[in-house]
Amino acid sequence: MLNLAAALARPAQATGVAPGRVNLLGEHTDYSGGFVLPTAIPQQARVELAHSPDGDFHVHSASLGRQVVFAPDDSVPGDFARYVYGCVAVLRSRGFEVPPLSMRIDSDVPIGVGLSSSAALEVAVLRGIRALLGLPLDDVELALLAQRAEVEYAGVRCGVMDQMASSLCDREHMLFLDTRSLEHRLLPLPAGTRVLVIDSNTPRALADSAYNERRSECEAAARQLGVAQLRDVADVARAASLPPPLDRRARHVISENARVLEALGAPPRRFGELMDASHASLRDDYEVSVPALDALVLALRSQPGVLGARLTGAGFGGACVALVEAAAVDAAREGALRAFAAAGHRGTPLV
Repeated sequence: MLNLAAALARPAQATGVAPGRVNLLGEHTDYSGGFVLPTAIPQQARVELAHSPDGDFHVHSASLGRQVVFAPDDSVPGDFARYVYGCVAVLRSRGFEVPPLSMRIDSDVPIGVGLSSSAALEVAVLRGIRALLGLPLDDVELALLAQRAEVEYAGVRCGVMDQMASSLCDREHMLFLDTRSLEHRLLPLPAGTRVLVIDSNTPRALADSAYNERRSECEAAARQLGVAQLRDVADVARAASLPPPLDRRARHVISENARVLEALGAPPRRFGELMDASHASLRDDYEVSVPALDALVLALRSQPGVLGARLTGAGFGGACVALVEAAAVDAAREGALRAFAAAGHRGTPLV
């Protein structure tokens, strides 16, 4: 076998770059066919690719300091390489011939914080392979392949929001996405506002198992309500007919979809109020918050110029997002960090 360092020293023949994302509204609705409003963050995954000098894939993560070699017919590797393997596998399932490649990955998207580091990696890998091989894939097709890679090879039953956001978003807009029809459009952020993201530094120890559990509960609630997905229910009062905890899960999804649709034409202050209501729903009905996230949301909301704040991502730890008047964002960031520290926690500003 060729020396791995030598394989990775080959000049890059193509590059793929994709951002992480933060979700402003529409949490835990995508796998129920609902509506979401994510936006891109500055942090991104970057993948440099070249044809492999031998018959193996050589993958090095500079940010993790780890490297993996696997053959095209190997079983799924562990660690970060399963995302790369999955991207290659789904391309091959579409009939594209993907030769062995050497890849160098560098990502500054925080892992385990709720900012979609895995989706950024998948989209970056697929963009790089698309560029190298000249594949006829548009950005929506690419996002759908990235989602398949995560579901089938990383074992996360995710919806399509993260990959669509990484493939279609930019930092100046929010992406309105109907996750059922895939209708989408970029919209400006509420006038005169900026997005603030702070990591609670609380590990998301239960996020993956609880994510799959919540998805199963939503599917059960839809069956009992006689609909294909909770997206098909507009009247939140219908959730009361369900047994607990399905009533609470359905109430969150139905009300969260309504919040996203209202936010599309909402002025900044109302948008912030919808974010506040979203956090309350995630905390009380969906039960994916933890005390540190609630404390960080309170610390953010106590700052002048903060219009609304909520947890973002799967929950059980990770980051919170706030909508802030642009002129107040620096003071709000510092004030929230101080208030969070006074409550016994340590936050890390990310955006």
